[in-house]
Amino acid sequence: MKGTNDQRAGLLSGVAAYGMWGVVPLFWPLLKPAGSVEILAHRMVWSLGVVAIALLVLRRWSWIGELIRQPRKLGLISVAAAVITVNWGLYIWSVNNGHVVEASLGYFINPLVTIAMGVLLLGERLRPAQWVAVGTGVAAVLVLAIGYGRPPWISLALAFSFATYGLAKKKVAMGGLESLTAETAVLFLPALGYLLWLGARSTSTFGSEGLGHAALLASTGVVTAIPLVLFGAAAIRVPLSTLGLLQYLAPVFQFILGIVYFHEEMPPERWAGFALVWLALTLLTWDAFRTVRRARAQMRAGTARAATRSTAPTPPAGDSATAPASRDTAPASPEATTTP
Repeated sequence: MKGTNDQRAGLLSGVAAYGMWGVVPLFWPLLKPAGSVEILAHRMVWSLGVVAIALLVLRRWSWIGELIRQPRKLGLISVAAAVITVNWGLYIWSVNNGHVVEASLGYFINPLVTIAMGVLLLGERLRPAQWVAVGTGVAAVLVLAIGYGRPPWISLALAFSFATYGLAKKKVAMGGLESLTAETAVLFLPALGYLLWLGARSTSTFGSEGLGHAALLASTGVVTAIPLVLFGAAAIRVPLSTLGLLQYLAPVFQFILGIVYFHEEMPPERWAGFALVWLALTLLTWDAFRTVRRARAQMRAGTARAATRSTAPTPPAGDSATAPASRDTAPASPEATTTP
């Protein structure tokens, strides 16, 4: 019963996390007239404050000393911080400049880019269905380039930056809260310096647009941290295959918001491109489920064979030694006397 409750709680946490990421385009326009870079800097500064409080409450500080003594990990954390800065900043700019649909496309094609990077950088081998999915994704980008009149640079930059971020996070192998703390710590001083510079030039909106605007800018830390905490709760309670499906909730919500709420145009060429992307993702999902089912079937078969071996009857010890030998009996073959 406890396991069922844990899975239900994990599923709800995952839906909440990806749901919040899916509706976050509604939040960034509230921060105008702040520019995208100022919003990004506030997000970095306030996120560190939020995660630091969380670590203080949880008393999880021991990892900091270990991280400082590992220059390679610190380098990877810096890389992750740099690419997530590009990702966050471009996403905020896209939403506040009428490119929500194109931004959602970036997170739709991110799994395809991640697979391609696994082949090119890690030497991974793809199954046939994965090759077909990646090829379909390439065709989708070509169709969308025709529909937009240019390559979908926003989508590609978001997809590649987030895939690179995921690769760096995989190499670092740290918990979500700890890694976010380390990344925002790397970004804190440059972000704070930029905000102080804006204040010195009297171009900062933090103190000039009223208390409500300042509170919204400060809440960027909460908007960043809460979905991450919920995602962490989901990741330890539900299967990876379930998380893989839930990740599509965010771009689906963003896509719907782009069309229904922000009224962005969707000519036929863009619908065709998105349809190809969704076909590629369907192939990936189908292949992933098929692979998981096959692995589980092989595991059950192996368990059954092991159980059969452990319960097979063995001849009583000493029978062959005590039985009188007969000169008419042929010697038994090794195969007949070896326990399978």
